[in-house]
Amino acid sequence: MNYKFKTPPYNHQVKALELSWEKSYFAYFMEMGTGKSKVLLDNIAILYDQGKIDGALIIAPKGVVGTWYNQEIPTHLPDHIENKTVLWQANITKGQSKKLGTLFKTGEDLHILIMNVEAFSTSKGVDFASKFLNCHNTLMAVDESTTIKNPDAKRTKNICKLAPHARYRRILTGSPITKSPLDLYKQCDFLQPELLGHTSYYTFRTRYAVMRTANFGGRSIQIVVGYRNLEELSQKLKPFSFRVLKDDCLDLPPKTYMKRIVKLSPEQEKIYKQMKHLAMAEMEGKHMTTATVLTQLMRLQQINCGHFTADDGSIKDIKNNRITELLDTLEEINRKVVIWAHYQYDVETIVKHLKKEYGDNSVVTYYGLTPMSERQQNIEKFQNDEKCRFFVGTTQTGGYGITLTAASTMIYYSNGYDLEKRQQSEARIDRIGQHFPMTYIDLMVEDTVDERIVKALRKKVNIATQIMGEELKAWI
Repeated sequence: MNYKFKTPPYNHQVKALELSWEKSYFAYFMEMGTGKSKVLLDNIAILYDQGKIDGALIIAPKGVVGTWYNQEIPTHLPDHIENKTVLWQANITKGQSKKLGTLFKTGEDLHILIMNVEAFSTSKGVDFASKFLNCHNTLMAVDESTTIKNPDAKRTKNICKLAPHARYRRILTGSPITKSPLDLYKQCDFLQPELLGHTSYYTFRTRYAVMRTANFGGRSIQIVVGYRNLEELSQKLKPFSFRVLKDDCLDLPPKTYMKRIVKLSPEQEKIYKQMKHLAMAEMEGKHMTTATVLTQLMRLQQINCGHFTADDGSIKDIKNNRITELLDTLEEINRKVVIWAHYQYDVETIVKHLKKEYGDNSVVTYYGLTPMSERQQNIEKFQNDEKCRFFVGTTQTGGYGITLTAASTMIYYSNGYDLEKRQQSEARIDRIGQHFPMTYIDLMVEDTVDERIVKALRKKVNIATQIMGEELKAWI
């Protein structure tokens, strides 16, 4: 390829491009942190330069659509490519409508539409995507394609129905098989119908799953009890996919930092604005102690996390999207993960959902309510037991002295304000015995204290000692 990269590629990214760039359909099965977004953008750029496409439709989960728009495309798409890039919004204002209209203006620009996968559960989203696809020679890509693994989901059906209207199709995921090999069927069906040799999900299931009839409440249903012919399935994937793990990438940087954006629910937004206003009103004309300031930050952050501690000490739940975003993120990771939360209530929420999703033996804890007699056992279980995938704790309790090198991915569900605790907690996977590049992921709500806290900690700022009195206003 005679192509000038805007950002230098790693060896595995070059190989992925060489295998895929001119193929009508391809799967990038690249582990999180190996740079699959850059590979897709280079592929789009090459096809555009060769006159093969003039449009790109990128479909991604809600937590990363903003990252595509604000970070990935500006960073990796070559400067010589004039482009009109628009991020789809469900609520179409006059300004948004004008932006969307630029996608249909004639010219030689590359037109890029970025859409949340959930938009394809709505007729408005499907109709707009259809119009875009029919107006351009398009590459259509599904990022974190396990979001379309469910054959019965409305968004899966709609996306697969639109796929033939795209000249090129790509799927990107770090973990194509999140729970079972059956997850592959609809992802591959998006690329090309009957790609795996089956005309329906049910014949595919019959070939690769062992089924048993079970009776529930007088009804007989078929349940999966095992899998078969997996080597055959693996061979079928090879002609149109590229698989890479962090283990395979000797040239990756030792640490990669990522973020997942969480949207506030309407209930959270209302309460957050009330608390922000009260905090600022309380501040006017008064000097506040650091403790008071941090209390205000804590309350705002708790609202972002989906709960609120009332004055009487009781905890109120608020409808939120944070735990859903965590579970969506974990679907992209097929290894062990360390998860930190700032509040004990969040640890308990996380553990409850992980046990429901992955089983009781999938998770151990290390926080204030973990009995001292169990803490070392939990470390050893996480380090040595293959069934135990998740270590959930608080940086206040688990951030010091322990070794968690069985994981190379760490997720901050929420952050504290102490720089030392953040640095020490990061080091739990960055110790002797760690053989893989490490990935750190922060969940955050944009334009709130969440974002300010993460930015400050990454800039090596100790929030607890920086913020005094009048500085609160800048923070909230």
